[in-house]
Amino acid sequence: MTVVKVLELVGESKNSWQEAAANAVQEAAKTVDHITGVEVVNWTAGVDNGQIRDFKANVKVAFVVDGERHQAKVTF
Repeated sequence: MTVVKVLELVGESKNSWQEAAANAVQEAAKTVDHITGVEVVNWTAGVDNGQIRDFKANVKVAFVVDGERHQAKVTF
């Protein structure tokens, strides 16, 4: 049976919303295996003196749960 888990993350970038979303996925991939997709939930930006200073992307990252990964093998 396949189980998919979803994490909600916020990525940041000084350049674009697309890069902010990509940064969130790249960082998640450092510690999460089997990422299968991403949904962008929201785009926001910080503004300073009438100029966008940073871009943020709220994303939901989906990954397949590996049920065998953490099973301890006990022998008697």
